[in-house]
Amino acid sequence: MNINNKKILTEMANSIRALSIDAIENANSGHPGMPMGMADIATILFSFFLKFDSDKPKWIDRDRFVLSAGHGSMLLYALSYLLGYKDCNLNQIKKFRQLGSKTAGHPEYGMLDSIETTTGPLGQGLANAVGMAISEKLLNKKYGSLVDHKTWVIAGDGCLMEGISQEAISLAGHLKLNKLIVFFDDNNISIDGPTNLTCSDDQKKRFEASNWDTFNVNGHNFKEIFETISKAIKSPKPSLIICKTIIGYGSPNKSGKETCHGSPLGSNESLLTKQNINWPHKKFFIPKHIKKYWEKVSNRNVKKRMSWENKLNNSKLKKKFLSQFKNFKIKRNKNTHNFLENIVKLNTSEATRKSSQNCINYFYTQIPNLLGGSADLTGSNLTKVQSSAIKGKNSNYIHYGVREHLMAAAMNGISVHGGYIPYGGTFLVFSDYCRNSIRLSAMMKQKVIYVFTHDSIGLGEDGPTHQPIEHLASLRSIPNLNVLRPCDQIETFEAWEIALNSHDTPSVLALSRQNLPLIRKEFKTNKSMMGAYYLDKNKDSKVSLFASGSEVEIAVKTSKLLKDNNINSDIISVPCTRLFDSQNQAYKDKILSNLPRVFIEAGSSDTWYKYSGENDLIFGVNLFGESGKGNDVYAHFGLEDKQILKKIMEKFF
Repeated sequence: MNINNKKILTEMANSIRALSIDAIENANSGHPGMPMGMADIATILFSFFLKFDSDKPKWIDRDRFVLSAGHGSMLLYALSYLLGYKDCNLNQIKKFRQLGSKTAGHPEYGMLDSIETTTGPLGQGLANAVGMAISEKLLNKKYGSLVDHKTWVIAGDGCLMEGISQEAISLAGHLKLNKLIVFFDDNNISIDGPTNLTCSDDQKKRFEASNWDTFNVNGHNFKEIFETISKAIKSPKPSLIICKTIIGYGSPNKSGKETCHGSPLGSNESLLTKQNINWPHKKFFIPKHIKKYWEKVSNRNVKKRMSWENKLNNSKLKKKFLSQFKNFKIKRNKNTHNFLENIVKLNTSEATRKSSQNCINYFYTQIPNLLGGSADLTGSNLTKVQSSAIKGKNSNYIHYGVREHLMAAAMNGISVHGGYIPYGGTFLVFSDYCRNSIRLSAMMKQKVIYVFTHDSIGLGEDGPTHQPIEHLASLRSIPNLNVLRPCDQIETFEAWEIALNSHDTPSVLALSRQNLPLIRKEFKTNKSMMGAYYLDKNKDSKVSLFASGSEVEIAVKTSKLLKDNNINSDIISVPCTRLFDSQNQAYKDKILSNLPRVFIEAGSSDTWYKYSGENDLIFGVNLFGESGKGNDVYAHFGLEDKQILKKIMEKFF
């Protein structure tokens, strides 16, 4: 491919535009403006710079390409087809945005090999890319030239308006992620109209203030694009390439206007646009000579990929390197037995956040690829352990700063990149800042572990702003997310065991600030796997007490008070409602039983209504908490054994 052959490059770029126009017109839905405006940038990037092999799409050392402006998905789908990715044929382009197709409205991870991460919520792709670039940098430190690739991003005005973008660019600049290159599609148009309606930021100064190198380029001048990218890849800093483009480029009546952002051009304007860009071909047709140009691009890196494979095969680090990318299954062994037996022997009260730290320390001896971090709460979340390192070849801990949303999104990027199992901490109440990214973890089926401490009103004096109330119920409502709330040290170990063995499901660990007694003495099997289980079952029980986390202790105390009143009760620990819901009906019926039920949890009552009947009791917190000592706050909200006993006696006896 020759950078001076403007005719060929124009035809290649126009093939992206034509496919985008046709697919969106066929679906009568979509965003033609961005693919048409960024086609020239994409053509140069893929033709000369991006390291990939469409025949080996999962090549570990490939460059990552992230379409953060995911609404422009037809740009990526058109490239996938033109470059010969086997899972994206012309039929998939014709089925764009149709039920059951791989070419969804926004790129969805796992649908096509060319899709590195799910994008659509603006700014997420940019933040994911920071995680990918972090992974590359850490693995490059560890394995040298076996890991040496770039992360490329296309972001739009919307991505840079979202608050997560500032968190992302700030950390990327601080970490000097020099292999991260972002193309800013600077077309001055958003859905509502010109961006000057809402934004007057100087993006160049903004990125430079965050320690990035910045470049300006005419997004429709092939040679200028080529020269600018050539400079950017030599920078010791992350790079922003500000691409001055025309949205809907080529459309005689809609280019440069918001009318081509999120709606088809229309049949008449589509014809006029094709005439304007000299594309006389029928719908969905790519001439053979243009397809051959793209095939050459697709084959550009085959020798490079084969050379890398040869290097790997001859490397002394091969075994270690491949194990870095392996999905380890945690199996119990003698060390596990000793670890758990020691917990029972010591029989101490301990905050589950501290129990979690002990578990992380243990699992680092079993798994070589954990990558931890915290959003400026390391000493509170207790996510850093003896094996944690922030410098050197074996760096495995990230200080994310007060950037909860970026942390969550970066962990998604780390996970989809491969090589590390990410876990990161903040307070449960701040999971709200992470929520969009948590949802995408679940959607992408990623093993991302969220360590959320200070999980209830038990944190006390920090008061309502820091006391999570609705958060457990809210997180439990996310499909494919395990919310694990352990009651003691044994359950905390089981929660970590579940999280590390859940290869297609992210996990939230909701952990206490306050000390909790050791309730479980038996540890041979992981009972938390069932989601809910009998902690204590008695003959002639008259009532069932259900609780999670720190409130299991309250259930145990209440059970003893009932016993003093000659009333037997069953105690059921519920560490994970989703896992319980996935059990067979016979098991669920057994646990829920026909006895009167009492549910105890220091959070919103909403979780428990699906398990309760009209005559059951729910003890929860449905206000925003109070500031005071933890025990006093519990008593204030009626979460105290004596108060619970009184209501049980009034209701059932």
